[in-house]
Amino acid sequence: MAALPRHIMCSHRFYDVASRDIVTCIDLEWEPAVVRTNILIRSMGPVSELGMDYSMDCYFRQYWRDARLSFKGPIKSLSLSIKMLERIWRPDTYFYNGKQSYVHTITVPNKLLRLSSNGDIIYSMRLTIKATCPMELRNFPMDTQSCPLIIGSYAYPLHSVVYEWLGGPGGVSVDFVPGMALSQFDLMGAPHRNFTISRRDGDFSVLQVNFNLRRNTGYFLIQVYVPCILIVVLSWVSFWIHREATSDRVGLGITTVLTLSTISLDSRKDLPKVRHATALDWFLLMSFLYCIATLLQFAAVHYFTKVGSGEIYVEGEEEDADEGGASRRPRAAAAALGPAIASALGPALSGAGGAPSSARQHRRALALALVDAVDDPSARPIFGRQALRRCSWCSGVRSLLQGGAVAARARGLRPRPVAVPRWRQAALCLAGDELFRRQRERAARQDHRHVNSVSSIDRAARVLFPASFALLNLAYWVAYAEREYSQGDDAAAGLYLDH
Repeated sequence: MAALPRHIMCSHRFYDVASRDIVTCIDLEWEPAVVRTNILIRSMGPVSELGMDYSMDCYFRQYWRDARLSFKGPIKSLSLSIKMLERIWRPDTYFYNGKQSYVHTITVPNKLLRLSSNGDIIYSMRLTIKATCPMELRNFPMDTQSCPLIIGSYAYPLHSVVYEWLGGPGGVSVDFVPGMALSQFDLMGAPHRNFTISRRDGDFSVLQVNFNLRRNTGYFLIQVYVPCILIVVLSWVSFWIHREATSDRVGLGITTVLTLSTISLDSRKDLPKVRHATALDWFLLMSFLYCIATLLQFAAVHYFTKVGSGEIYVEGEEEDADEGGASRRPRAAAAALGPAIASALGPALSGAGGAPSSARQHRRALALALVDAVDDPSARPIFGRQALRRCSWCSGVRSLLQGGAVAARARGLRPRPVAVPRWRQAALCLAGDELFRRQRERAARQDHRHVNSVSSIDRAARVLFPASFALLNLAYWVAYAEREYSQGDDAAAGLYLDH
């Protein structure tokens, strides 16, 4: 066929379905076939970060002219059966970055073929296209992605077929059905262009459209960010719990860390295992660090400043095995102190006969009653050393009173010890100085600061932790809120394979 004269090949008598070279003949000179394309998109989604791809349902239309098929007559255009596609030449268009595409065939193949009298052909089909979308997830979930669709000929080089976007008055290259929306993204635009790429077997004409998508952050705010912030704030409740409540503070800290771990694992299940951290990863890491810092802060409080359990300990005899004898001890001890003291302690010990179940509890009840009575101005004249010495069972009570209100009045007459500078206290605490720790324990026992006391570290943490967390959040949102990622015109790089 190549040996035939060109003017004969351009006539209607010879038509080779596989030949493109005789589609257009101008002045008996060969010109490439021009294929004009436009797309009407019906729906888009899902967009998968895990698979780095997206799907869309569209009407894909191609327009070209085959002068061999022109005709004369009153009819300007003919709608042909799709079986005619096997008998005429058509461009071998394919999607360079396509992964899995198919033509809808229910109830019949969704294709349209129309021929005009001048040889213009319209070939339309309904496709579902699944294409790759290289994503940059450093700003996830406040990112903007640009997903390309690249169209070109599989075999015909540039001198045989040229692709163009359909333009001109009323012509829209890439259009969308009114009301189309994506669940997780906002469609910001669809810029398109046509260009030429070089492959091993020559230059090829290519069309490209980029779907610019901006992610909606509402889901992540509700499901990740707000819960993480509330969990971190919840961990700060331990700063208002006394340092003696070890189990409460440790349990609260561990619970917040485990809850954050669950949220972190759940938020990462739909993301690829990329080598870089996303914006969400940095926020979760910041929340983790604050929850762990809360636990470490209590460890410092427990090691450096806690010197007791918060309970009042009274030294004395061991518990009596005889519960009946134990129940009579408080009243007998009060009677040994004298009738005036027994009368003063009567209301406090009125229920001691039945409620306590051990000698230790009886002694504690008596000690508490004595402390209340000593603090009562009307009862001070009846208490003294002679009364306490008559009670051999009250050795623990004597030590309690000596370290309590009576000793406090006596300490007012003594010179106060020289205060250690706070910087030196901090240095000794960090060094773990045992001598300094024992001195603090003795001072705490004398002043009873270990009873439901609050550490100065806790007081500082109540201000430092919320303030620093608020500043870091402000810096985080300012840094990521305005960042956008645009893939640009080089989205097609690396998507081509030589055939």
